[in-house]
Amino acid sequence: MINIGVIGCGQWGPNHIRIFSQLPNSRAVMCADLSGQRLKTIQENFSRVKTTTDYKDILKDTDIHAVCIASPTNTHFHFAKEALEHGKHVFCEKPLALKTEECAHLEQLAAQKKKVLMVGHVFLFNAGIRQLKEYIRSGELGRVHYAHSTRTNLGPFRYDVSALWDLAPHDISIFNYLFDGSPVNVSARGQKCLGTERDDLAFCSLEYPGNAIANVHVSWIDPRKVRQITIVGEKKMVTWDDLDDVGPIKLYDKHVEKSGAYYLTYGEFKLLSKEGGITIPRVDLIEPLKTQDQYFVDCVERGVPPDLADAGKGLDVVKTLIALQNSIERQGACVEL
Repeated sequence: MINIGVIGCGQWGPNHIRIFSQLPNSRAVMCADLSGQRLKTIQENFSRVKTTTDYKDILKDTDIHAVCIASPTNTHFHFAKEALEHGKHVFCEKPLALKTEECAHLEQLAAQKKKVLMVGHVFLFNAGIRQLKEYIRSGELGRVHYAHSTRTNLGPFRYDVSALWDLAPHDISIFNYLFDGSPVNVSARGQKCLGTERDDLAFCSLEYPGNAIANVHVSWIDPRKVRQITIVGEKKMVTWDDLDDVGPIKLYDKHVEKSGAYYLTYGEFKLLSKEGGITIPRVDLIEPLKTQDQYFVDCVERGVPPDLADAGKGLDVVKTLIALQNSIERQGACVEL
């Protein structure tokens, strides 16, 4: 049984407490937060979980094997570093840190301490995203021309990070997973529509090896909540809608082909669109957060690295975020990675 302490009881902390309390090989034993009201809510819902306003109580508890960090982004590095130094395995919500050197330090520290360090890129555990990966891996789509994602809503607004750092880590981690690596260059534009110090929206372009281009649109000020991805291949096209509980994946047997390999004049050259059917595969609607947390606990229990969402992949996402922020500050200039 893996005993887990949770630092941060805001949006995601209570969900982790719920899941770690339900899994067969883990137990949430303590949580920490500065808000007495949040801790009271935890006590009301999880009577067996101890509460504290001092996170160091978790670190000092020798019966706690792992720490889940669900605190504000600017605290991730500090809490993760201390937890590793106290010999704890660490699960940290995305992004792992705000600087590449901080991510690299945590990665090295985890290796030195021989502890599991995993980043909460939860969409890598979404059954729909895994289906997209299989379509690309199997070659069913053919060569991927481009992909684009939309992640918008009216709020919730944050003041510790921008919409880019809040929302885009999800899509960057997804595209890195789908395309087996990091982008080679990026560009982005952002805007402060609400007059705060941080951008409320961003439009990002990422170029991956093989000339596949991905576009990411994130926003806190949109009339609709949207969580969608489209991938266009030379043979087929596919869409994913995370808010569609009936058929989140739709595979389109559509492509474009030339009318002939040889032509004398431009007038003889035609592009023909081939229209086929639409396939809606069955996708098991299992809670991704539960799958993710189970994966972490299993890695701790077996003493194996969390290859799907390890510190190295968290570092890749942070590198990309920093490059995108650099591009925004340079009015959309292309930034090489």
